[in-house]
Amino acid sequence: MDKLKQLESFVSVATRGSLTAAAKAEGVAPAIMGRRLDALEERLGVKLLVRTTRRLTLTHEGSAFLEDCQRLLADFANAEASVSAGGVKASGHLRITAPAGFGRRHVAPLVPRFRALHKDVTISLNLSDRVVDLAGEGYDCAVRVGDLPDSSLVSVRMADNRRLCVATPEYLRRNGTPEHPNDLARFDCLSLSSDASQVRGWAFRVPRAAHGRHQEGAHAEAGRPESYEVIHLRPAGPLDCSDGQVLHDWCLQGYGIAWRSTWEVEADLASGRLVEVLAEFAAPPNGIYAVFPQRKHLPVRVRLWIDFCKQHFGQPEFWRGT
Repeated sequence: MDKLKQLESFVSVATRGSLTAAAKAEGVAPAIMGRRLDALEERLGVKLLVRTTRRLTLTHEGSAFLEDCQRLLADFANAEASVSAGGVKASGHLRITAPAGFGRRHVAPLVPRFRALHKDVTISLNLSDRVVDLAGEGYDCAVRVGDLPDSSLVSVRMADNRRLCVATPEYLRRNGTPEHPNDLARFDCLSLSSDASQVRGWAFRVPRAAHGRHQEGAHAEAGRPESYEVIHLRPAGPLDCSDGQVLHDWCLQGYGIAWRSTWEVEADLASGRLVEVLAEFAAPPNGIYAVFPQRKHLPVRVRLWIDFCKQHFGQPEFWRGT
Protein backbone atom coordinates (compact mmCIF):
# COMPACT_ATOMS: atom_id res chain seq x y z
CA MET A 1 0.00 0.00 0.00
CA ASP A 2 2.92 2.39 0.69
CA LYS A 3 4.20 1.74 -2.83
CA LEU A 4 0.77 2.47 -4.30
CA LYS A 5 0.49 5.68 -2.29
CA GLN A 6 3.91 6.75 -3.54
CA LEU A 7 2.82 6.21 -7.15
CA GLU A 8 -0.43 8.11 -6.59
CA SER A 9 1.44 10.99 -4.99
CA PHE A 10 3.97 11.11 -7.83
CA VAL A 11 1.21 11.24 -10.46
CA SER A 12 -0.67 13.90 -8.51
CA VAL A 13 2.40 16.12 -8.12
CA ALA A 14 3.52 15.65 -11.71
CA THR A 15 0.12 16.38 -13.24
CA ARG A 16 -0.65 19.35 -10.96
CA GLY A 17 2.81 20.84 -11.26
CA SER A 18 3.50 21.45 -7.58
CA LEU A 19 3.74 19.77 -4.21
CA THR A 20 1.40 22.32 -2.68
CA ALA A 21 -1.42 21.73 -5.17
CA ALA A 22 -1.14 17.95 -4.86
CA ALA A 23 -1.04 18.13 -1.06
CA LYS A 24 -4.09 20.41 -0.99
CA ALA A 25 -6.03 18.01 -3.24
CA GLU A 26 -5.32 15.12 -0.86
CA GLY A 27 -5.73 17.15 2.32
CA VAL A 28 -2.21 16.57 3.70
CA ALA A 29 0.81 18.77 4.34
CA PRO A 30 3.22 19.40 1.44
CA ALA A 31 6.00 17.89 3.55
CA ILE A 32 4.20 14.54 3.49
CA MET A 33 4.02 14.59 -0.29
CA GLY A 34 7.72 15.46 -0.40
CA ARG A 35 8.64 12.51 1.81
CA ARG A 36 6.66 10.12 -0.37
CA LEU A 37 8.47 11.32 -3.48
CA ASP A 38 11.85 11.05 -1.75
CA ALA A 39 11.04 7.48 -0.70
CA LEU A 40 9.94 6.58 -4.24
CA GLU A 41 13.10 7.99 -5.85
CA GLU A 42 15.29 6.26 -3.28
CA ARG A 43 13.56 2.93 -3.85
CA LEU A 44 13.88 3.21 -7.63
CA GLY A 45 17.38 4.66 -7.53
CA VAL A 46 16.54 7.34 -10.10
CA LYS A 47 15.61 11.03 -10.07
CA LEU A 48 12.04 11.57 -11.25
CA LEU A 49 11.53 15.26 -10.50
CA VAL A 50 13.76 18.30 -10.30
CA ARG A 51 12.32 20.49 -7.54
CA THR A 52 13.19 24.12 -6.89
CA THR A 53 11.42 26.81 -4.88
CA ARG A 54 9.93 28.22 -8.08
CA ARG A 55 9.16 25.24 -10.28
CA LEU A 56 8.94 21.47 -10.62
CA THR A 57 10.22 19.64 -13.74
CA LEU A 58 10.03 16.02 -14.77
CA THR A 59 13.27 14.32 -15.74
CA HIS A 60 13.40 12.14 -18.86
CA GLU A 61 12.99 9.05 -16.66
CA GLY A 62 10.19 10.79 -14.77
CA SER A 63 8.21 11.49 -17.96
CA ALA A 64 8.38 7.85 -19.05
CA PHE A 65 7.54 6.63 -15.56
CA LEU A 66 4.55 8.98 -15.35
CA GLU A 67 2.89 7.35 -18.36
CA ASP A 68 3.39 3.88 -16.90
CA CYS A 69 2.03 4.96 -13.51
CA GLN A 70 -1.08 6.52 -15.02
CA ARG A 71 -1.82 3.32 -16.92
CA LEU A 72 -1.23 1.11 -13.88
CA LEU A 73 -3.41 3.25 -11.63
CA ALA A 74 -6.21 3.26 -14.20
CA ASP A 75 -6.02 -0.53 -14.53
CA PHE A 76 -6.07 -0.87 -10.77
CA ALA A 77 -9.14 1.38 -10.51
CA ASN A 78 -10.93 -0.60 -13.22
CA ALA A 79 -10.11 -3.90 -11.51
CA GLU A 80 -11.49 -2.64 -8.21
CA ALA A 81 -14.60 -1.22 -9.83
CA SER A 82 -15.39 -4.43 -11.70
CA VAL A 83 -15.78 -6.39 -8.47
CA SER A 84 -16.95 -3.72 -6.04
CA ALA A 85 -20.47 -3.68 -4.67
CA GLY A 86 -22.75 -1.77 -7.01
CA GLY A 87 -20.49 -2.30 -10.01
CA VAL A 88 -19.14 0.36 -12.34
CA LYS A 89 -21.07 3.31 -13.67
CA ALA A 90 -20.55 3.68 -17.38
CA SER A 91 -21.31 6.90 -19.22
CA GLY A 92 -20.63 8.70 -22.47
CA HIS A 93 -21.22 7.81 -26.12
CA LEU A 94 -20.36 4.34 -27.43
CA ARG A 95 -19.72 3.92 -31.17
CA ILE A 96 -19.85 0.31 -32.41
CA THR A 97 -19.50 -1.23 -35.86
CA ALA A 98 -20.25 -4.77 -37.02
CA PRO A 99 -20.73 -6.73 -40.28
CA ALA A 100 -24.17 -6.10 -41.77
CA GLY A 101 -25.65 -9.61 -41.61
CA PHE A 102 -24.14 -10.63 -38.29
CA GLY A 103 -24.86 -7.20 -36.83
CA ARG A 104 -28.54 -7.26 -37.74
CA ARG A 105 -29.04 -10.72 -36.34
CA HIS A 106 -26.85 -10.80 -33.24
CA VAL A 107 -25.45 -7.38 -32.32
CA ALA A 108 -28.44 -5.07 -32.83
CA PRO A 109 -30.69 -6.99 -30.37
CA LEU A 110 -28.05 -6.61 -27.65
CA VAL A 111 -27.71 -2.84 -27.99
CA PRO A 112 -30.99 -1.80 -26.30
CA ARG A 113 -30.51 -4.47 -23.65
CA PHE A 114 -27.07 -3.08 -22.83
CA ARG A 115 -28.49 0.44 -22.82
CA ALA A 116 -31.19 -0.65 -20.33
CA LEU A 117 -28.42 -1.63 -17.89
CA HIS A 118 -26.40 1.56 -18.42
CA LYS A 119 -28.76 4.52 -18.68
CA ASP A 120 -25.97 7.09 -18.94
CA VAL A 121 -24.57 5.54 -22.13
CA THR A 122 -25.76 6.54 -25.60
CA ILE A 123 -24.96 4.20 -28.49
CA SER A 124 -24.43 4.45 -32.24
CA LEU A 125 -24.36 1.17 -34.20
CA ASN A 126 -22.88 1.07 -37.70
CA LEU A 127 -23.60 -2.02 -39.80
CA SER A 128 -21.30 -2.40 -42.79
CA ASP A 129 -19.33 -5.15 -44.49
CA ARG A 130 -16.59 -2.59 -45.15
CA VAL A 131 -13.59 -2.91 -42.83
CA VAL A 132 -13.97 0.29 -40.82
CA ASP A 133 -10.89 2.25 -39.74
CA LEU A 134 -11.70 2.39 -36.02
CA ALA A 135 -9.20 5.02 -34.95
CA GLY A 136 -9.52 7.10 -38.10
CA GLU A 137 -13.32 7.15 -38.02
CA GLY A 138 -13.74 7.47 -34.28
CA TYR A 139 -15.23 4.08 -33.39
CA ASP A 140 -14.76 2.57 -29.94
CA CYS A 141 -15.19 -1.09 -30.86
CA ALA A 142 -15.86 -3.41 -33.79
CA VAL A 143 -17.35 -6.88 -33.77
CA ARG A 144 -15.63 -8.94 -36.47
CA VAL A 145 -16.08 -12.51 -37.67
CA GLY A 146 -13.30 -14.65 -39.13
CA ASP A 147 -9.54 -14.60 -39.18
CA LEU A 148 -8.11 -11.20 -38.29
CA PRO A 149 -5.27 -9.58 -40.22
CA ASP A 150 -2.21 -8.45 -38.28
CA SER A 151 -2.70 -4.89 -37.09
CA SER A 152 -2.15 -2.52 -34.22
CA LEU A 153 -5.68 -3.20 -33.00
CA VAL A 154 -6.38 -5.17 -29.84
CA SER A 155 -8.74 -8.15 -30.17
CA VAL A 156 -10.72 -10.25 -27.69
CA ARG A 157 -12.09 -13.60 -28.89
CA MET A 158 -15.70 -13.81 -27.72
CA ALA A 159 -16.88 -17.04 -29.36
CA ASP A 160 -16.00 -19.66 -31.96
CA ASN A 161 -17.54 -19.60 -35.41
CA ARG A 162 -17.67 -22.60 -37.74
CA ARG A 163 -18.46 -22.71 -41.45
CA LEU A 164 -20.44 -25.72 -42.57
CA CYS A 165 -22.42 -27.11 -45.48
CA VAL A 166 -26.18 -27.18 -44.98
CA ALA A 167 -29.27 -28.12 -46.96
CA THR A 168 -32.93 -28.86 -46.31
CA PRO A 169 -33.92 -32.47 -45.59
CA GLU A 170 -36.21 -32.33 -48.63
CA TYR A 171 -33.39 -31.29 -50.97
CA LEU A 172 -31.24 -34.17 -49.73
CA ARG A 173 -34.12 -36.64 -50.16
CA ARG A 174 -34.49 -35.55 -53.78
CA ASN A 175 -30.81 -35.35 -54.68
CA GLY A 176 -28.89 -37.55 -52.25
CA THR A 177 -26.17 -36.55 -49.79
CA PRO A 178 -22.54 -35.77 -50.65
CA GLU A 179 -20.02 -37.98 -48.87
CA HIS A 180 -16.86 -36.07 -49.77
CA PRO A 181 -16.19 -32.40 -50.72
CA ASN A 182 -15.36 -33.49 -54.27
CA ASP A 183 -18.94 -34.76 -54.58
CA LEU A 184 -20.22 -31.17 -54.49
CA ALA A 185 -19.59 -30.89 -58.22
CA ARG A 186 -22.69 -33.06 -58.71
CA PHE A 187 -24.97 -30.86 -56.54
CA ASP A 188 -26.63 -27.45 -56.76
CA CYS A 189 -24.30 -25.26 -54.70
CA LEU A 190 -25.39 -21.79 -53.62
CA SER A 191 -22.23 -19.69 -53.70
CA LEU A 192 -21.26 -16.09 -53.26
CA SER A 193 -20.78 -14.41 -56.61
CA SER A 194 -17.29 -13.57 -57.81
CA ASP A 195 -17.59 -9.90 -56.83
CA ALA A 196 -18.20 -10.77 -53.16
CA SER A 197 -15.55 -10.79 -50.47
CA GLN A 198 -15.26 -14.59 -50.08
CA VAL A 199 -12.39 -15.02 -52.52
CA ARG A 200 -10.95 -18.33 -51.32
CA GLY A 201 -14.09 -20.41 -51.53
CA TRP A 202 -15.42 -23.12 -49.25
CA ALA A 203 -12.92 -24.55 -46.74
CA PHE A 204 -12.71 -28.23 -45.82
CA ARG A 205 -10.37 -30.30 -43.66
CA VAL A 206 -9.31 -33.44 -45.51
CA PRO A 207 -6.77 -36.21 -44.84
CA ARG A 208 -3.33 -35.08 -45.96
CA ALA A 209 -2.79 -38.39 -47.80
CA ALA A 210 -4.97 -37.30 -50.71
CA HIS A 211 -7.70 -34.94 -51.80
CA GLY A 212 -9.51 -37.66 -53.72
CA ARG A 213 -12.03 -40.26 -52.73
CA HIS A 214 -11.20 -42.37 -49.65
CA GLN A 215 -7.85 -43.79 -50.68
CA GLU A 216 -6.54 -46.77 -48.74
CA GLY A 217 -4.92 -45.62 -45.50
CA ALA A 218 -6.17 -42.04 -45.82
CA HIS A 219 -7.80 -42.20 -42.38
CA ALA A 220 -5.15 -44.30 -40.68
CA GLU A 221 -3.84 -41.37 -38.66
CA ALA A 222 -7.09 -39.51 -38.23
CA GLY A 223 -6.30 -38.63 -34.65
CA ARG A 224 -3.20 -36.64 -35.54
CA PRO A 225 -3.81 -32.96 -36.47
CA GLU A 226 -0.80 -32.95 -38.82
CA SER A 227 -2.44 -35.72 -40.88
CA TYR A 228 -5.02 -33.20 -42.14
CA GLU A 229 -4.88 -30.12 -44.29
CA VAL A 230 -7.39 -27.42 -45.20
CA ILE A 231 -8.36 -27.16 -48.85
CA HIS A 232 -10.54 -24.57 -50.60
CA LEU A 233 -13.11 -25.33 -53.29
CA ARG A 234 -15.28 -23.03 -55.36
CA PRO A 235 -18.21 -25.28 -56.24
CA ALA A 236 -20.38 -24.04 -59.10
CA GLY A 237 -24.13 -24.02 -59.23
CA PRO A 238 -27.09 -22.56 -61.10
CA LEU A 239 -27.53 -19.74 -58.57
CA ASP A 240 -25.10 -17.35 -56.93
CA CYS A 241 -25.47 -14.03 -55.15
CA SER A 242 -23.31 -11.35 -53.56
CA ASP A 243 -25.51 -11.30 -50.43
CA GLY A 244 -25.16 -14.06 -47.85
CA GLN A 245 -28.69 -13.60 -46.50
CA VAL A 246 -30.13 -14.35 -49.93
CA LEU A 247 -28.08 -17.56 -50.11
CA HIS A 248 -29.41 -18.51 -46.69
CA ASP A 249 -33.00 -17.88 -47.83
CA TRP A 250 -32.50 -19.89 -51.05
CA CYS A 251 -31.07 -22.75 -49.02
CA LEU A 252 -34.11 -22.73 -46.71
CA GLN A 253 -36.33 -22.84 -49.80
CA GLY A 254 -34.60 -26.04 -50.92
CA TYR A 255 -32.67 -24.74 -53.92
CA GLY A 256 -29.35 -26.34 -52.99
CA ILE A 257 -26.44 -26.70 -50.57
CA ALA A 258 -24.96 -23.61 -48.96
CA TRP A 259 -21.78 -23.02 -46.96
CA ARG A 260 -22.78 -20.81 -44.07
CA SER A 261 -21.61 -19.77 -40.61
CA THR A 262 -23.00 -21.32 -37.46
CA TRP A 263 -24.08 -17.85 -36.28
CA GLU A 264 -26.44 -17.77 -39.25
CA VAL A 265 -27.84 -21.31 -39.34
CA GLU A 266 -27.63 -22.59 -35.75
CA ALA A 267 -31.32 -21.96 -35.11
CA ASP A 268 -32.25 -23.68 -38.38
CA LEU A 269 -30.17 -26.71 -37.46
CA ALA A 270 -31.73 -26.87 -33.98
CA SER A 271 -35.24 -26.74 -35.47
CA GLY A 272 -34.50 -29.26 -38.25
CA ARG A 273 -35.19 -26.79 -41.07
CA LEU A 274 -31.62 -27.42 -42.21
CA VAL A 275 -29.22 -30.31 -41.68
CA GLU A 276 -25.44 -30.37 -41.87
CA VAL A 277 -23.64 -32.38 -44.54
CA LEU A 278 -19.93 -33.23 -44.83
CA ALA A 279 -19.61 -32.68 -41.08
CA GLU A 280 -16.48 -34.85 -40.84
CA PHE A 281 -14.72 -32.52 -43.30
CA ALA A 282 -15.69 -29.24 -41.59
CA ALA A 283 -12.77 -26.83 -41.35
CA PRO A 284 -11.48 -25.74 -37.91
CA PRO A 285 -13.43 -22.85 -36.40
CA ASN A 286 -12.39 -19.25 -36.69
CA GLY A 287 -13.51 -16.63 -34.20
CA ILE A 288 -15.94 -13.86 -33.37
CA TYR A 289 -13.92 -10.97 -31.98
CA ALA A 290 -14.28 -7.63 -30.30
CA VAL A 291 -11.65 -5.33 -31.78
CA PHE A 292 -10.65 -1.92 -30.48
CA PRO A 293 -7.80 0.56 -30.89
CA GLN A 294 -4.74 0.27 -28.67
CA ARG A 295 -5.35 2.55 -25.72
CA LYS A 296 -3.73 3.15 -22.37
CA HIS A 297 -7.12 3.59 -20.73
CA LEU A 298 -10.02 1.61 -22.16
CA PRO A 299 -13.26 3.47 -21.33
CA VAL A 300 -15.50 1.65 -18.88
CA ARG A 301 -18.40 1.69 -21.36
CA VAL A 302 -16.27 -0.18 -23.93
CA ARG A 303 -15.03 -2.76 -21.45
CA LEU A 304 -18.57 -3.39 -20.17
CA TRP A 305 -19.91 -3.70 -23.72
CA ILE A 306 -17.27 -6.31 -24.60
CA ASP A 307 -18.01 -8.26 -21.41
CA PHE A 308 -21.74 -8.06 -22.16
CA CYS A 309 -21.30 -9.44 -25.68
CA LYS A 310 -18.92 -12.15 -24.53
CA GLN A 311 -21.35 -13.28 -21.85
CA HIS A 312 -24.19 -13.67 -24.37
CA PHE A 313 -22.11 -15.11 -27.21
CA GLY A 314 -20.72 -17.71 -24.82
CA GLN A 315 -24.17 -19.24 -24.26
CA PRO A 316 -25.11 -22.02 -26.76
CA GLU A 317 -28.81 -21.13 -26.50
CA PHE A 318 -28.06 -17.61 -27.73
CA TRP A 319 -27.17 -18.89 -31.21
CA ARG A 320 -30.20 -21.20 -31.30
CA GLY A 321 -32.48 -18.23 -30.67
CA THR A 322 -33.91 -19.78 -27.52
